[in-house]
Amino acid sequence: MTTAEFVVAILAVAVGALAQGSIGFGFGTLAAPVLAILDEDLVPGSVLVLGFTVAAYVAWSERGALDWFGIRWALVGRVIGSIAGAYAVSRLSHNALAVVLSLIVLVAVAISVSGWHVRPSPSTLVSAGALSGVMGTLTSVGGPPMALVYQREEAAKLRSTLAGFFLFGASLGIFTLFVSGEFGGTELVGGLMLLPGLVGGLVVSRFAHRWLDHGWTRPTVLAMSAAAAVILLVDAAT
Repeated sequence: MTTAEFVVAILAVAVGALAQGSIGFGFGTLAAPVLAILDEDLVPGSVLVLGFTVAAYVAWSERGALDWFGIRWALVGRVIGSIAGAYAVSRLSHNALAVVLSLIVLVAVAISVSGWHVRPSPSTLVSAGALSGVMGTLTSVGGPPMALVYQREEAAKLRSTLAGFFLFGASLGIFTLFVSGEFGGTELVGGLMLLPGLVGGLVVSRFAHRWLDHGWTRPTVLAMSAAAAVILLVDAAT
């Protein structure tokens, strides 16, 4: 990686960390595609190292607002969704599935904008966790389903709960790669090299979420969810 590419990678990680620290998700959506273009060896191992780090920081810094009840049910769905996603990858068209999942997210955003919304309950959390697991397995973008369920909750609760959820997902991903021989020192060093961008993004996010907490968190969540779905649609079409 050249010096210019390294700077771009640092900036991509910073922007992803800023989004995740501010609204609870967005690191995979914003940083992972850029890092994959710059150096394919950074994906998924090094990205998971960074994702684990940012999730651990957010979950710990706002641990008092973390919804343990919600996480338990969402993780049940996450396991189911991850298994379903792995099966789908081996059996079905990746692009077709990405289009379907993206359209589901866009419909959910449209419904939310119209005023109707779901509340975090065992059934909705398992469903959102499962959809997130499928999306995460297929595309590395699993935030929107969970974010849409928590969009009307207190901002700190949204951020910390999503962080706890992603912390499990990143841990599972790293463990799976390690067992399969796809994660080692190279992936760890790759993630550590980009930590300055992560730290910078998280520092700025502390100021950003104070502003977003004054009524702007939900609109930002909806906009970010729609953007993630559109990005997946474009990627599937090209």
